[in-house]
Parts: sequence; structure tokens; C-alpha cells
Amino acid sequence: MPVYVYAITTATHPLRLDDLEGVGDPPAELYAISDDSLRAVVSQAPEDLAMGRRDLEAHHAVQERLWADGSTLPLSFGFVAADEDAVRAVLQERAEQFARALEEVTGRVEFNVKAVGNEEALLRDVLTGSEEARRLNEATRDGGGAYEDRLALGQLVAQEVQKRQEALAAGIVEALRPLTRAEQLSPPSGQYFLNASFLVEDSGEEAFSGTCAELTQQYADVAELRVRGPLPPYSFA
Repeated sequence: MPVYVYAITTATHPLRLDDLEGVGDPPAELYAISDDSLRAVVSQAPEDLAMGRRDLEAHHAVQERLWADGSTLPLSFGFVAADEDAVRAVLQERAEQFARALEEVTGRVEFNVKAVGNEEALLRDVLTGSEEARRLNEATRDGGGAYEDRLALGQLVAQEVQKRQEALAAGIVEALRPLTRAEQLSPPSGQYFLNASFLVEDSGEEAFSGTCAELTQQYADVAELRVRGPLPPYSFA
């Protein structure tokens, strides 16, 4: 029978799961599959698992409880194994790798930092800093100018905005890097020009959060920083 896997823990983890419910409707009962020094926290996998609010909340509630009580390797939502034997096989085959990963995240938390650009401010910056952009903008104002001028202006602005966003992202990461143990950078998306996760020592949470607050103020005119954390180390499991 397929099982839904939430996280991997050490065999000594207290696993306070009695008052929690797993994914599915009705909610599945949580239990552990053990192999020597490791355990996987699982439940029976529902036939119609979907990324709905109730199941997402159940998944994250289990993750948060486990992390509050000890180090874990949290799995992303939706991880399903073929059966319990398949889970035991993975615990056996990758025991050393899991042990190293658990040691790496012990005493550390994850922070996620996203940045959204202020398009109007960045456009003003481009027009201020680029003579060619100003020329093309004047030529095409109020619908004037040739099609080629409008196309050239759009391409130039897009390129210059991207360059400025890349510089902003690099500056934010460089400011935070000395306060972290590890980092994971995701490619820019349509919404975020920066999406970075950082592994931070428990003792460094305050310093990291303080630096994020300073960066938020520093870049307030051109970008919005969105900081989440401390979190279980999803990106480093």
C-alpha cells in the first residue's frame, strides 16, 4: 500500500505525533517506519492527494512539530513511496547520506528571502542613467516614433532592468552570505528577481533577521523584500 512520507528523523527523536493528523480525507494516522538509527514519519497515502489547503496545512503542521522537537529532514509536499518496504530500502541504502544531512541541519534553521522589483522606480532609474533610453522615450512619447524605435526602447528597458535586478540580487546575497552556513538560489521568476534560501545557525537568527530588516529599508525604493523564517530546512534536506 502506498505511503505518504513527511520527514526523516533519528531513531532518538521523540515523535510527539499523537494530537496531529496526516493528509487525506478522512485524515490518515501518522506513524514511523524504523531502520536502525533512522526513522521515516509516514501515513497511508490518500488516493486523491491534491495540493489543497487542508492537506498542505496538515503536512506543514507535522513538519513544524517534528522540527520543534529535534533535527529532521523535511520532505516537500506530495512525496509518496510505493509501500513500507520501499521506505525501509531507502533508509538502508542512503543511511550514511541521511546521517550526514541530519548532522548538517542540526542546530540550524532556514530563512527564505524573495525580492520583488518596483517596476516604476527601476524604469525611472533606467531613463535617468541611459541617454539612449531617454532619446527613445522622447521619440516614442504619446504614441509617436517608428515601430523600430518602440521595439528598441522595450528591449533596452528590459535589458537594463534585468541588469539592475541582477545587481540588486547579488548585493542582497553578498550581505547575507557571511551570516549563513549554506545557501540555495532559485532561478528568477516572473514575480521574483531573487528567491534564495539560507541555512542559519540558531544562534545567528537575530543577526540574520536584523540584516534583512536593514536591507529592506536600504532597497525600499526599488524592491520589496519578503522574508520567511525561521523554518525547517526544506531546501537543505
